[in-house]
Amino acid sequence: MSHDATSEPVLATVSAPQPQAAQNSMLRTIFIGPYGLRAGWRLGLVVFIFVCLNMLTGLAMRLLGIRLGGLVVLTPSQLAAAEGYTFVLVCIASWIMAKIEGCKFGEYGLPWAQGLGKDVCVGALWGFLATSGSLLAIFLLHGVRVSGGAVHGTTILTSAAAWTVAMLMVGLSEEFTFRGYVQYTLTTGIGFWPSAILFSALFGFAHAGNSGENVFGELSVVLFGLLFCLFLSRRGNLWWAVGFHMGYDWGQTFFYGMPDSGLLPSGNLLRCTFSGPRWLTGGTVGPESSVFTPITLGIVAILFSLVYREKRYRTSIPVPLRAATGGQSSAQ
Repeated sequence: MSHDATSEPVLATVSAPQPQAAQNSMLRTIFIGPYGLRAGWRLGLVVFIFVCLNMLTGLAMRLLGIRLGGLVVLTPSQLAAAEGYTFVLVCIASWIMAKIEGCKFGEYGLPWAQGLGKDVCVGALWGFLATSGSLLAIFLLHGVRVSGGAVHGTTILTSAAAWTVAMLMVGLSEEFTFRGYVQYTLTTGIGFWPSAILFSALFGFAHAGNSGENVFGELSVVLFGLLFCLFLSRRGNLWWAVGFHMGYDWGQTFFYGMPDSGLLPSGNLLRCTFSGPRWLTGGTVGPESSVFTPITLGIVAILFSLVYREKRYRTSIPVPLRAATGGQSSAQ
């Protein structure tokens, strides 16, 4: 008996799993997130670029007979050269990443249009008052005595100018290194404050190599890092933090002549002699290791939060990735 072919049952064809496709998908998940290359890999790339730049410039400097060397005594010229060198390399590495990601360099925390403006000046004043407050507390408990001036005449002006330039370079270098591109990028991966805690811990660890430093001084540096992140969060860029960093270190090192992370200054304005228990004076580390430094930083954080209430820090998906994903800028 004949029958219509259309009455035959239709069998579904099930394709076999594609191991290669699954493997490619897993690799893509490891490297690529919702907005393109994951934050951790971008951090690795910028570190790789920085290391390569450092090796190339180090080789060139050795061939030319240039040597920066380590700091034993703080002088403005040596400090400015060392910090300026790091700042330039970090800027170049960040600029390369900006080109790769399609971002503006200023998005990473240093918009040049606002450079050396009001935020820097106000931050510097706050920083100088903060270091003066710590020293005043130690003075009231008879832990420090001002024994006179270390420089005189026109040398005061030249030393003040040299230390201002040096501390500006310190502020720019350390703020952009620890709270510039790296903070911006990791914020897009795990959020602002988890990134801030991580890089503040690294900020403290980076100061461990300073001669005379101790664990209490390093903990204070971590607190400084968190305070600078608060400045970044509320102001939206690093200029206020750069100013505070500069003003605090300028007051501590040049104006009062105090040890900075265990390093003694040269060409400072005043001579201060410390005596008393380590918890009060900070010992060989200086007031940075005193109990009054965390107290001062806490007061600054509270006052700053009351004055600057708006959270202005923003990150955005790089332009080429926005185009590919149809995403929009994201606020942090």
